[in-house]
Amino acid sequence: MSTDPPVGIHDLNFATTSLVLTHDELARHTGANPAKYRHGIGQTSMSIPAADEDIVTLAANAAAPVIGRHGTDGIRTLLFATESGIDQSKAAGVYVHRLLGLHRNVRVVELKQACYGATAALQLARALVLTDPDQQVLVLASDIARYDLDSPGEATQGAAAAALLIAARPAIAVLNTPSGLYTRDVMDFWRPTYRSTPLVDGKKSVDTYLEALTATWHDYRARGGLPFEKLRALCYHQPFTRMAHKAHHHLLKTVGTTPTSQAVIEAIGATTGYNEAIGNSYTASVHLALASLLDSDAPLDGETIGLFSYGSGSVAEFLTATVVPGYRTALRTGAHRRGITDRTPLTYDAYRALHGRLLPTDGREHLLPHQTDGTYRLAGVNAHQRLYTATPDRSSQAPCEDQYDEPRRNEVRAAHSREATGHERLAQHGRPGFPPTRSG
Repeated sequence: MSTDPPVGIHDLNFATTSLVLTHDELARHTGANPAKYRHGIGQTSMSIPAADEDIVTLAANAAAPVIGRHGTDGIRTLLFATESGIDQSKAAGVYVHRLLGLHRNVRVVELKQACYGATAALQLARALVLTDPDQQVLVLASDIARYDLDSPGEATQGAAAAALLIAARPAIAVLNTPSGLYTRDVMDFWRPTYRSTPLVDGKKSVDTYLEALTATWHDYRARGGLPFEKLRALCYHQPFTRMAHKAHHHLLKTVGTTPTSQAVIEAIGATTGYNEAIGNSYTASVHLALASLLDSDAPLDGETIGLFSYGSGSVAEFLTATVVPGYRTALRTGAHRRGITDRTPLTYDAYRALHGRLLPTDGREHLLPHQTDGTYRLAGVNAHQRLYTATPDRSSQAPCEDQYDEPRRNEVRAAHSREATGHERLAQHGRPGFPPTRSG
């Protein structure tokens, strides 16, 4: 009989961007019927990153409350999953490591496989904790889904980061074994390194998603997984929330049950709320679905939840988690909902202007306007290096400077001192509909 302690999600928090474009605003300018978005793909709005927000700032903002609650002493590993990578060599998590003030004795790794990467991180985290139940692993899933303007994928854009603290004897959910796995080399969605937006074969992607769901379910059951009727609800990766409806309809047929609208809603209805307001967040998507379910009114103590993670290209996994009795005391429901409702609405013109702004690649100093409401921001770039800072009015959450050498401290101080000049210099580029540039 196993003596291993239960391992799973001890804390879960997500953060999204400061800005939002509603699909009603998008429809007014594209000429589309708003119902195409609300009912066709199941979306109402999409989070848009401000000029000084990226996957690092989103991840740091998601993780900071987790660190604030639990401290840093137990964290021995930080795993950062993304398909919106900012460097071909350096892990984005290394920047977060500094911003959060983590100890030097921590391993940091970036994982990539489309939207599946964070599930691989969860499994690696679970294995690490089983080897040493006294350690904790911080898993970050952070992405910005950005598509070409006027393309079929434009309305599914979004951005968010999820932070999950994996530990023994977790407060929220225990990660179970076995899981079902599937990989097939297929070109349904991909982004070559020379492109800033992906290439998508929409029909092939949907078909491959459903194919992977069938295969992972059969593998899960063949390895001794629970029968379908033992699962209280299911959380699916949601590139758009109607995909979760399609997926569960498909799974019901796979297990030999006649699909009905009521059965689909009962299983996934509570999982789509955050994703329909945020849009596609790639690696974070399935964890936003889980957060939406946990934050709902559904009683889940002791219930087992199915999770399906799909990453184009393609890799997929079906796994389960059992909700810990008393889990509600560890949730962050209010903060999650405020993160969505507090976003500043964008006009269509302002959205298009933001979409067209890419960081320069000439190596010269380029400072960014202060637009984010978050604790952490991308202050600019210089000598091909990104400069991240904590906003001065949030200094209580800034990293402990004594962990870093004097040159690094000077670099951060200099970035702060240059902000005011940078704001004046960039003010001329403001456009109607942008939130006011905040003084730093």
